[in-house]
Amino acid sequence: MVSQQKIPGVYREEIFPAPPPELIAGVPAFLGFAEKGPVNEAQRLTLWPQFAETFGQPLPEGYLYRAVEGFFSNGGSLCYAVRLSEEEDISPEAALSKALQELESLDAVDLICAPDIVGGNPATDLVRQMQAAILEHCDRMGDRFAILDSPSLFAAAQIPEILQHRQQLGSANAALYFPWIKIESGSYMPPCGHIAGVYARSDSDVGVHQAPANYLLEGVVDLQVNLSDTDFIALNPESEVAGVNCLRAFRGRGIRIWGARTLSSDPIWRYINVRRLFLTAGRWIERNLAGVAFEPNDYRLWVRIERELTAYFQSLLERGALKGTIPQEAFYIKCDAETNPPEVRDAGTVVTEIGLAPTIPNEFIVVRLIHGTTGVSMTQTSLSQ
Repeated sequence: MVSQQKIPGVYREEIFPAPPPELIAGVPAFLGFAEKGPVNEAQRLTLWPQFAETFGQPLPEGYLYRAVEGFFSNGGSLCYAVRLSEEEDISPEAALSKALQELESLDAVDLICAPDIVGGNPATDLVRQMQAAILEHCDRMGDRFAILDSPSLFAAAQIPEILQHRQQLGSANAALYFPWIKIESGSYMPPCGHIAGVYARSDSDVGVHQAPANYLLEGVVDLQVNLSDTDFIALNPESEVAGVNCLRAFRGRGIRIWGARTLSSDPIWRYINVRRLFLTAGRWIERNLAGVAFEPNDYRLWVRIERELTAYFQSLLERGALKGTIPQEAFYIKCDAETNPPEVRDAGTVVTEIGLAPTIPNEFIVVRLIHGTTGVSMTQTSLSQ
């Protein structure tokens, strides 16, 4: 507000503009059935009690309530919930499709969870079809990642069914988790909500470049299937890049996420944190470089783009998201006359080429025992697959 001065002259007022909104990662959208509340309308939640106020109590055959609860209990701080339609004349696929359409306008969301689509059913074609619809949504939007639940299976002998289910789902923008979890109330449920909380906690504490694995799951007392080392190998065969991320119980260490792989067959996108780093970078670019639209496509614009991207990638390097110790080892940016020849500029387009060298998680820690005349010494070596 401009102050009213009584004497003509020049006066100084200090204005402190609000900082631009921070790009927050680890914000899931939960899709499922609820007791009450608006249908196909995304509701923003920052506290767990808000869910019950909006959507009521848990349903006997639903998992949305407990999934959101698990998100907040594992470190999540912001999410959206969308109640799916249960009208008799609307098929489950159509209900899911309408909810996904609602999410297209939400640029704050970067994770998708749908615990109710697996339900208590085995690996049916309907489950695969609905999960494939979520993958198509994530691939098309290009700024979000799906946390998929495996179907409910009580016996480790049914692992081939999980492998068959996984083989029919392929995307760099998704990961599959197995098995279901048992919560404190005594019931079994899909794990996506609890895992999304771990994603959010890891993103907040470290960043999206941290693999969301080897984290303790809070509020989980048991697993539907206790996996052995042999089971884990079967779910993650050496001959294939894509795998099934397992939840495992370790003596003295609790129940933890054991795996950080996407559903992509491309080795470049093998790891969740690598893929999410590029998705988050894309979100940042879209949000912070929107102002260059309609600017003259000349060297001044190219310099501006390079300057802003360099500052952002430098911040990623300083946080440990990229390899190397100097910018030249971690990233490159090219926006010049070579990437923008006359035909490109005449089309009203500006092209910038970027490259990032993300850090890769160490899946294997090798401890070497060296036997010598003076005894045994131990050295540790980290190996990435």
